[in-house]
Order: sequence, then C-alpha cells, then structure tokens
Amino acid sequence: MDDDPISRAAGLLRDAGTVVALTGAGISTEAGIPDFRGPNGLWTRNPAAQRLSTLSHYLDDADVRKAAWRNRLDAPIWSAQPTAGHSALVELERRGVLHTLVTQNTDGLHQTAGSSPGRVVEIHGSAHLTECWSCKETEPTLAVLERVRAGEDDPSCRRVVAGRPCGGILKTATVSFGQSLDPDRLERAQRAAAACDLLLAIGTTLEVQPIAGMVPIAARSGASVVIVNGEATALDFLAEVQVRGRIGEVLPAIVEASAT
Repeated sequence: MDDDPISRAAGLLRDAGTVVALTGAGISTEAGIPDFRGPNGLWTRNPAAQRLSTLSHYLDDADVRKAAWRNRLDAPIWSAQPTAGHSALVELERRGVLHTLVTQNTDGLHQTAGSSPGRVVEIHGSAHLTECWSCKETEPTLAVLERVRAGEDDPSCRRVVAGRPCGGILKTATVSFGQSLDPDRLERAQRAAAACDLLLAIGTTLEVQPIAGMVPIAARSGASVVIVNGEATALDFLAEVQVRGRIGEVLPAIVEASAT
C-alpha cells in the first residue's frame, strides 16, 4: 500500500463518483485573507475585533457598526484573487465529480475562480452582499462602502417604504456570533455529506459546529473522508487520509495525480 498521503488521497478521489468539498479559512489565507483564530488571525492580533462580529453588539451599538464599516473599507477581500487550491476544485467540477462545494468562507473566491454558483453553499453567507436588518433588502456591499467613503459612517437602508426611507441597520449578509445559520443551506450541506462517496475537508480545523458535522455524517454514511490542512484538526480520527501542507500546493497535487 502506498504510504504517500497525496497518492492515497488521489486514489480515493479517482475512485469516487460523487465528491463533496468543505472548505475553510485555510484555502483563502494564501490569497491574503487572514483567518480569525490563527497565529496571525484577526482576533489573535486584536481580541477586541471579535466584538465587531457579534450580532448583539453590532445591532445595539452604533460605534461598533462604525468601526465595522471602517474595517471593511480596506479589507483584503476586495483585492484578493483565487489560489491554486480554488482552481483545483474548479477542475474537479469540470470533470463532473464535484457535486457540492460547501464553504465557511464569505469571500466569494470559489465563484471568482470559476466554481458554478449553483454548486457553492456559502454556509456563513457572503461579504459581497449587504442586507437591511429591517426590510431585508439586499445590495452590493461595494455600493454601501462608496457611501462610507463619502462620509456616512453608519449607513442605513435607503429603500423607500410607505413613501419614506426604511432607515434600517445595514449589515453584510454574513453570519455573526449569535446569529443562526440559514436552515436551508445547512440542510443542503448535510444532505450532500450523507450522499457522497468522498468528502474533502480542506483548510478547516473542523471545530465550528454544526457545519463540521458534515464529516461524521459522511463517515457514518460510508463515504471516505480526506482532510487537507496545514495542521491537525478536531476530526482527524475520522479521516481515511490526512494530507498536511499548503493548500495551494497539496490540493492541486492530489487533483492532478487523481487524473492519471
């Protein structure tokens, strides 16, 4: 039996008819988007920043909202480009084996790389959209940021309702602490995990529930589990193969080797 993790993962991928991928921050840190809890993470460097991602603080405190909008102005997400890891998943879709791509990231890099939007489940929402907390109207976040640059430090909803601006609180359409996941997206992710032949968990520590539950769901359903990450994860014991390394190097290597 081949002891090389990349070769073993490639073999499982080659034999799989239905593949589901779960991606986390590790696939995007190589694009210059910092994670939250890692050594150079946003909350590691500035513990107070976690307050900006807590729903109750955001809704109740205008100063928190102002700080959050200032932070969004120059966030690396707006200039980030997909990595070789993102492109490797596009290749799997082109081969017709990638059924569903569930991502914990809100950066939209999978779609930018070429993944079909209909296959991508953004379980934590999208930073590219902003939603009114009152009327639920959505608009591009970049359009709201132009208002912030023009001097609106706490922009509110401009949708006209009953002849006057709504005035509701605006928040990016991302899931904050204290905010529930979209139940339809979660159900879709769990169904995909239960129906696949192979689950690829990529760049995630598998500590955030309930989405990390995709791994045991897949394992219980008889699927093989391959975990690709730079360090150990909470669910390594469920993986048939663990591949350690930079996502942008090892994931393309797995995908390329699976084609031969």
